[in-house]
Amino acid sequence: MSEPNGVMMQYFHWYIEPDGKLWQEFAENVKDLADAGITSVWLPPAYKGNAGGFDVGYSVYDLYDLGEFDQKGSVRTKYGTKDEYIQAVKAAKEAGIRVYADVVFNHMVGGDETEEVEATPLNPDNRNEAIDENRTVKVWTHFKFPGRQGKYSDMEWHWWHFDAVDYDEYNPDYNAVYLFKGKSFDENVDLEKGAFDYLMGCDLDMEFDEVRDALKAWGAWYTDITQVDGFRFDAVKHVRAGFFPHWLQHCRKEAGRRLFAVGEYWSYEIEALHHFIDVTGGDVHLFDAPLHYNFSEASKAGGDYDLTTIFDNTLVKEQPALAVTLVDNHDSQPLQSLESVVEPWFKPLAYALILLRQDGYPCIFYADYYGAHYKDNGNDGGEYEIWLDSHKWLIDKFLHVRRTYAFGDQYDYFDHPSTIGWTRLGSEENPGGMAVVLTNGDDGRKWMEVGQPNRTYYDITEHVSEPVTTNDEGWAEFSCQAGSVSVWVPKE
Repeated sequence: MSEPNGVMMQYFHWYIEPDGKLWQEFAENVKDLADAGITSVWLPPAYKGNAGGFDVGYSVYDLYDLGEFDQKGSVRTKYGTKDEYIQAVKAAKEAGIRVYADVVFNHMVGGDETEEVEATPLNPDNRNEAIDENRTVKVWTHFKFPGRQGKYSDMEWHWWHFDAVDYDEYNPDYNAVYLFKGKSFDENVDLEKGAFDYLMGCDLDMEFDEVRDALKAWGAWYTDITQVDGFRFDAVKHVRAGFFPHWLQHCRKEAGRRLFAVGEYWSYEIEALHHFIDVTGGDVHLFDAPLHYNFSEASKAGGDYDLTTIFDNTLVKEQPALAVTLVDNHDSQPLQSLESVVEPWFKPLAYALILLRQDGYPCIFYADYYGAHYKDNGNDGGEYEIWLDSHKWLIDKFLHVRRTYAFGDQYDYFDHPSTIGWTRLGSEENPGGMAVVLTNGDDGRKWMEVGQPNRTYYDITEHVSEPVTTNDEGWAEFSCQAGSVSVWVPKE
């Protein structure tokens, strides 16, 4: 993010084909991405998940298996092999792109053997409420990693490394979260469901020294062997917040270099995000989930949405230096767990709002850039076919404008509920300025200042064909088509 006008890309979506080719594809595309203006990429989890070559990566089985060992039915992961991953990271760095690794510290799934332990069944919707007496449960908590045979780490995981599970082999149909005897849920987690420490699988006990030490050892190994530039932390609202800066500082010390970090705290309650930032001392950026929610709502409400409020209660408005702004991601895309669709017509407007303004570290979603087509079942059990449009042509235009003209003072013209705009005045190194106007209603127009007198501007989106020339004071009326966005840059 230290790079002026840096842009991140999430280089995957949930339904990427499980053909083991993503690392190779990424390596082949890094030069084009760098030329387009992408400065960093967040790659999906590189380690073996419970579903082997079909696992998206969030059902973590073995953090040390990056597609190297025959475990869970395959050697490679969904995305490829360890060697292909390391080569892809190297190729990206040679092209000038930083790589952020996806890290899941909340849970593990797919234990190799069962263990018996005493546990208390809790209400899944209120983890402070016991729903039955303490009992002996049979749980899949012994992780032996037989395919790896102790390479890189000889640690095996047992029930005492976890604090809860949601499955008892003795009573498989009973719906409960089983809190192990002598364990308690972590503090400084989200308060949803009473205490949202538990999410899925075998929940790691972050109060246990052996667990923290194991994760630190893995982090140092991973950073050294892959040479990544930072991390995207998954599901941070389910993990004791104070763990992240300690882990990060350890990895930085071992690596001898600065490592970036962004967390996924998926909550629309802005105060929850502020609390996490306070606890972590501002060491971990956060994705601006409330902004995504505003985009989703605006896209569904159409002309009834007041665009002057689009940044209300968002991280980019209240703590812009720590906000990673986004339009969509793998969890919010259609048919996924946090589905909150941003309708296709609004996505160009949303990308203009994150890519062409001075605040925030914008993140582009793979499926919005390249498009996507897949089928899956919805919550109603029915199968749906999904087509996501590619917005690559327009996003590339925005990226060009971002690195060429999006500099200097920003003047906002958020003075009409259906038509808003802003300008950037440019800088000595990047002169010329620019103007953006967008509307969710009829054709829109804004009288705005770009600081360049008697200069002609054209709409780089090609939505409006007629150029505009500023007056002696550097003002002009800039327009856009109905339900659209136009980006005005100097005519050379």
